[in-house]
Amino acid sequence: MKKYAFNEITTMQYIFFINGAQVGVGVLSLPSDLAKTAGTDGWISVILGWLLSMAISLIIIQVMKSYPEGTLIDLLSFHFGKWAGKAGALLSAAYFGLGAITVAYSTFGILKSWILPETPVYMLMLLFMLPGYLLASHGLRILARYTELMFFLMLPLLFFFLFPLKDSHWVYLSPTLKEGWKNIFLAVKTTFFSFVGFETAVMLYPFLTKKQYASVGIVVANTISLLFYLVPTLVCFVLFSPDEITSAAWPTLTMFRVVEFSYLERFDIVYLTIYLFVISTTVIPYMFFSVFSLSQLFGKQDHRPFLGVSVLAVLFVSVFFVPSYLQIKRMGEFWNKAAMAYAIVLPLCLWIYVQFRAWIGGRRTS
Repeated sequence: MKKYAFNEITTMQYIFFINGAQVGVGVLSLPSDLAKTAGTDGWISVILGWLLSMAISLIIIQVMKSYPEGTLIDLLSFHFGKWAGKAGALLSAAYFGLGAITVAYSTFGILKSWILPETPVYMLMLLFMLPGYLLASHGLRILARYTELMFFLMLPLLFFFLFPLKDSHWVYLSPTLKEGWKNIFLAVKTTFFSFVGFETAVMLYPFLTKKQYASVGIVVANTISLLFYLVPTLVCFVLFSPDEITSAAWPTLTMFRVVEFSYLERFDIVYLTIYLFVISTTVIPYMFFSVFSLSQLFGKQDHRPFLGVSVLAVLFVSVFFVPSYLQIKRMGEFWNKAAMAYAIVLPLCLWIYVQFRAWIGGRRTS
């Protein structure tokens, strides 16, 4: 019997789960971050970041194929022994936990600046964690169904970007490559971190029913994420002047201020409120994988006790720790470094090891 048979997911759920983990707060700030480095040529960096994320994603799938019935934690135990698996579980718990907390605090920072300046952080955390706990406590299959549902419900958000185009100036995009390839390549780093989320495949792979579609699925997921990043970036670049966009902290929200209806004045507030559901498909999966890793670390089948303790701990900390904008930014920078190690360095090292081991095995049989 398969170890994770109870929580098996379909290929569609696998695609939308990875896409949900990738698309989050980055959509709101990416155009400004790119413009500061590559100007309005930053849209090219988005495409290059997408290609890089796909390359690393396919390497991750090749690594997981060496032990198809287990997560990264099981794979480390299989190749390097029990203590390597324990170390992998601890690393995964810390990485995914840090990711969930960073995205949550970043979201609350935007909410307090844009909508709820007087609402305490612990109240926002409570309102966010309660539905998160309910979803994560029911396991991966229910969580995958939630991300699939949210994808189809939130897909119309892309069409909202057509409204601001009435005030666009496409001349802002010309001439192409005016900042040079050097700045474009430098901006790829920023873009790549926006695509972070594909590394959830190291935990999702054993749950996938049709593993032969894992590579195709992760390419499709990355391509959908490209669409969610490229469309807002291009719209922001043709709506704001090259100088204006660098001064806007969240240009994706700012541009919706020009959208008005006879029955609605602040469309940006409505968009941000709806967009919280998109962000939930990043925070809740990361929270789940963190406590799932903790359960594997202690050799337990049920992750719910760890989930309950983690949620209470986060709520307790949020009462006393209210990070400033600069602290949230530093948390994001630290998580980017952690993503570099967990999503790039670790898979590459494992892939080299697996290829070397296969080469040695082939030489012995020849």
